[in-house]
This record gives sequence, structure tokens and C-alpha cells, in this order.
Amino acid sequence: MGERDVRMASGTGRWILFTTVLGSGMALLDSTVVNVALPHIGEDLDADLGALQWTVNAYMLTLAGLILLGGALGDRYGRRRVFVIGVVWFALASLLCGLAPNAGVLIAARALQGVGGALLTPGSLALIQASFHEDDRARAVGLWSGFGGVGAAVGPFVGGWLVDGPGWRWVFLLNVPLAALCVPVALRHVPESRDEAAHGRFDVLGAVLGATSLAFVTYALIGEAWWAGAAGVVVGAGFVAVERRRGGSAMVPPSIFASRIFTAVNLVTLCVYAAFGGFFFLAALQLQVVSGYSALGAGTALLPTTVLMLLLSAKSGELGERIGPRIPLTVGPLLCASGMLLMLRVGEDASYVRDVLPALLVLGLGMTTLVAPLTATVLASVDVSRAGLASGINNAAARAAGLLAVAALPMLAGMGPEAYRSAEEFGETFRRAMPMCAGILVVGAVLAWTTMRTPATAGCHPGCRVHCGVTSPPLEPGEGAEGRASRRPD
Repeated sequence: MGERDVRMASGTGRWILFTTVLGSGMALLDSTVVNVALPHIGEDLDADLGALQWTVNAYMLTLAGLILLGGALGDRYGRRRVFVIGVVWFALASLLCGLAPNAGVLIAARALQGVGGALLTPGSLALIQASFHEDDRARAVGLWSGFGGVGAAVGPFVGGWLVDGPGWRWVFLLNVPLAALCVPVALRHVPESRDEAAHGRFDVLGAVLGATSLAFVTYALIGEAWWAGAAGVVVGAGFVAVERRRGGSAMVPPSIFASRIFTAVNLVTLCVYAAFGGFFFLAALQLQVVSGYSALGAGTALLPTTVLMLLLSAKSGELGERIGPRIPLTVGPLLCASGMLLMLRVGEDASYVRDVLPALLVLGLGMTTLVAPLTATVLASVDVSRAGLASGINNAAARAAGLLAVAALPMLAGMGPEAYRSAEEFGETFRRAMPMCAGILVVGAVLAWTTMRTPATAGCHPGCRVHCGVTSPPLEPGEGAEGRASRRPD
């Protein structure tokens, strides 16, 4: 097992931070810029709205389905090894995305990207947790999260510039040189580590069944195929049966849901991130198709939400520790719902200052209010020995909620296959979709108010204090024996 004694001030410490930020930044960049590139992708590849939905969802599908398995592989076979494999895999899939001659190839390549993301995303934070001295670990995680937040803030701007400049393909091709820089640094400077206590068989069947069920349901919603929905339900039932039979060795052990708070906060997560996923997918299109923004303009216009999270997440986490999760997890979704309803003002002649900015500021304040307390509540609702598992389940649930929303909202709002090519049609359906997103958030707020009874949460992990992702809560990599011995369950 790697020695957990690297200090922040050392050269090795700086290299570890550099390569983990760079690796996770590749996945984060793609999640923030692809929505901005969608109209250009559709025009260049002559793709309909369903193909654009799959361009987003193929990545989220494999990432959500395999992220727990990716973390387990790192623990067993070496976190650095799996992280490097993930970076290389992600880069090769990105190259295929950038060279895709048609929508079908792009969608397949995006699914492969998700596999790479499932290997590198949990590994980047786990490497920090496993490598740094305990006195420096929290600061290292905070810096990793902070740099990631800055990357998330500039990502849409850089993505918009690439789309309007050299073209949308460079949104993906940019990952290749980044990986070429990341991999040699990781191999040379990052110590290997693994969990010697990891044993037993991997729950590959559970991962495959879970991802397959999501795929069928997503296909049913996008393609309006009832048979796929039925198949998704059957496969989903098989997933539940397999997880029950495997018990404690399951990818998603049913026993973890014995905690009423854990179950409730995951239901709130499903509501919140379904609304976020649907909103950011449709808002990037609305600004370009209806309001006439360029890709750079749309990416820049959406920045306030990320900037507010970057600046205020730490304060939100501190507030949640003092007053408990009930109020933040109720008020936050209601603020987000108000922001989405304010987006109804955004039409063909929308003023950014008068119409767009107020909506995004209210939305950003709501996101800032709820994300850090939500993550802290997840970690506080289970024994500390299961913190990594609980966080991974919560992260996967958020991504699954987002992909289902991206699949379902256009259908529910009545968007046709060519809707994004018509400002009038898209604007009309966007005005139907925003109240749906707001309604999901209100349901989440009601759930939080009626189920969150604990007076306070555990201390917020450094990774969620400066979190800026809009597709999922921050991950907690779990703790080794030393960390578990030093903390008590809530």
C-alpha cells in the first residue's frame, strides 16, 4: 500500500495535485461545454433532437452505471493504475468524438467516454486521500476542489470560444493533449495505493443490469417506444433482485437504505438533479436557438450559477452545519424553482441584464444553498465506514436523474425531432418545460421539509465546500483504516 505521508509543500505533493486536477478537469470540462455545442453538432452532422439528447445521455448513462464499479476497481487493483487507464480511455474516446463522421459514431464514442470517466473520476480524489499526510489531506482536497471549481467556471467560456472558433470537434480533441500531459506525470510522480482489505467478487452483473435498465428507459423516453420502457422495468427488477441476493457485496447494498435519512436525501437528490439536468440542456439551446446567442455568448451567459457556487459554497456548508439540513434543502430547491420560472422571460428579444441574469442569479443562489448541505447530509446519514459508498450512490443517482430528465422533458413538452431548428417551436416548448422543472424542485423541497429531522449534519467534507458541478454532487472517496479509526459514526 502506498505511504500516506506526502506533504503539500513537497514536489511530489504538487505533482499529485496537478495531475489529479488535470485528469478530473477533462471530465468536468466535457460535462460543462457539450450542451453549448449541441446546435452546432446538430447542424454539422444533420442530427435531430433525439440524436442531440443521446449525445448528452450516452455519456451520462455509462458514467452513472459504472462509477461505483470504477471506484472499487481502483481500490482493488491500484488507484493510480485505474486512474491512468481511465485518462487514456477518456482521451481515446474523445479523439473518436472529435473525428466522428456522423451522429451514430459520436453517440457511441460518448458512451465510451463515460466508461473512461467512471474510471478516472473517483480515482482522482481517491489518489489525494490515499497519498497525502493526514495533516495536509483536507487542504489538498480543498485545493483540488477549488481548482476544479475554477475549471468549471471557465469551462463554458472556453467551450464556447472553441465552438465559435476552430469548431465543436475541438471541445473533444482538446482532451488528447491534456491526457498526454497528465499520464506521464501520474506514472512518474504519483505513488500507487490500493485497499488491501478489498476482496470478493466485483458486482459486474449489477453494474450491467443497472446501466441496461437506464438505457432501455432512456430509449423509451426519447424514441417513445413502449416496449423499451417495459424492458427497462423488467431489467430494473432484475437489478434489484441481484443486489438483494448479493447483500453486503452488492454494488448498491440494499441495507444502506435502512437509514431513513439516506433514503430521503437521495429522493431529494433525484428531484434536484433531474431539474438541473433538464434545465441546463434546454437553456443552452434556448439562448442560441431562440435568443440568438453565439456558443460563446451562451456559455458565458450561464456562468453566474457556477461563479456563485464557487464563491459561496463554503459559507453554505458552514451554515448547514449550524442549522441542520432541513431549511437549506427546502429553501434551496424553492429558490432554484423561482429561477427557472424567471427563465420564462427569456425569449427572442431577451435582454441579458433584465431577463437572463436575474433568473441565473436566483438559480445560482438556490444551488449554492443546497449542494453542500445535501452532500454533508448524505455522509452523515451512514456509518463513516460506508461514506464512500453512500457518496458514490448519491452521485450516480444524480447523474441518472439528469439523463432521464434530458430524455423525458422534450417529450413531455411536445418538442418534435426538428424543434431546435425553429426558434418559434423551441421557444414555445421551452415555456412548457420550465414549469415542469420548477414543479420537480417543489416536490424535492416538500420531501426535504417533511423528512429531514436531524438537528445538524456532520462537518462538510472539503470537496463539497467549493463544489461547482451542475450534473452531480461531489464525490467522497471513502477512508482508509486510519481515517475510520479517528472518526465516530453520527
